[in-house]
Amino acid sequence: MRIHLSGVFVDDQQKALRFYTETLGFRVKHNIPLGDHAWITVVSEEAPEGTELLLEPADHPAVGPFRRALVEDGIPSASFAVDDVGAEHERLVARGVRFVQPPTDLGSVISAVFDDSCGNLIQITEEKRQP
Repeated sequence: MRIHLSGVFVDDQQKALRFYTETLGFRVKHNIPLGDHAWITVVSEEAPEGTELLLEPADHPAVGPFRRALVEDGIPSASFAVDDVGAEHERLVARGVRFVQPPTDLGSVISAVFDDSCGNLIQITEEKRQP
């Protein structure tokens, strides 16, 4: 068994698609129109056959209060692995991404958290090399 698909709820699928591809650098895997919305998934350029991230419409009534509570408490909706949090932080800040937590040493990982501009906080983490 392996994880094939995970998702984040987004306010606007097209805005999210631009952010996740143009700003973060993910690649579109699927973009299938489904009425007012679409089945949109993105994947890492580094692992195009890896786990897909679904950009899920946030239309369900329970989603709004749930996401607001997560953001208010500073809880990320997703976590992405990077090789160098500091370098990724600099790259994303240069692209206009707003971080709510700068790169922070948490012991075994270095972590930073940004606002995806679509209603979510997203964490990036770098595993520290063990001596």
